[in-house]
Amino acid sequence: MNLRQAAVGVGTLLIGGGIVAGATQISSEAGYGGIGPNFLPWVVGLALLACGAFLVWEAATGGFRGLYADDGDAEGPASWVGFAWMSAGLLLNAALITTVGFILSCALCFVLAECGVRHSQGRLSLHPLALLKSLAIGIALSAPVYWMFTKALAINLPGLTETGWL
Repeated sequence: MNLRQAAVGVGTLLIGGGIVAGATQISSEAGYGGIGPNFLPWVVGLALLACGAFLVWEAATGGFRGLYADDGDAEGPASWVGFAWMSAGLLLNAALITTVGFILSCALCFVLAECGVRHSQGRLSLHPLALLKSLAIGIALSAPVYWMFTKALAINLPGLTETGWL
């Protein structure tokens, strides 16, 4: 048994168990649409418990198979610069979401996360057109999520304008 891989599975089980335990403390009174506020924590917690159990099973029966199937240099050093790009994206998202709104802060997070991934692959391009393309993709991904939460689910997220569309 690979102990490091088993530790990942056990950690996932602990996180899932913590979320499920927290979900039991949330009111289950049904709200809009017939589901209560504890529905999503239950789904996430149970999914993490299932994934954690699967990870422990994988570690106990020969290790994570196929994990590095297409990557010849999976055991190489970590990309700390890529990690810094991604961390900056998450931190700026949290810092700017109430200022520039959900869509733009999530799009910026996407751009910086993509820069981190591309840097770790040795393919980072800071050309304005590449960054603009990433920003457009980030907006295309975050806008429908924003609209679904604000319009369909009536959950208030920070917007750029008072119209509820940006």
